[in-house]
Amino acid sequence: MSEKSILAYFKSPEEAEAVSRKLQSLRVIDMSINRFSKYPGDAQYSGNNPLTGDIPSLATMTLNSTPDSRSAGILAAADTSASGMSHGGEGGPTGRDILLTVVLDSEVFEQALSLIEEAGGMI
Repeated sequence: MSEKSILAYFKSPEEAEAVSRKLQSLRVIDMSINRFSKYPGDAQYSGNNPLTGDIPSLATMTLNSTPDSRSAGILAAADTSASGMSHGGEGGPTGRDILLTVVLDSEVFEQALSLIEEAGGMI
């Protein structure tokens, strides 16, 4: 019994969750759903009032993220997404910032690929 893995990208956690329930019927060995970003830090901005001056960086307000260092905040604020001049969304130009990782038996690999593609996942 050999194992294969799949990395699939989705636009929302709900899309990935829906296909993960279908994949469970294939008896996956391991599966995870995670959000990723091109910048360090994963906390979401709590929506503090900008008039108070409690804003760690421009990226905090425009990218809805809290970089984990001052340098990361500066780097994120230099991105075109922070200026509002980009159509990219959270995950970049594709808007796919949800990663579904699946490890399963090679016998059901093709079936799993079909389920993911039908659900709108990008492999």
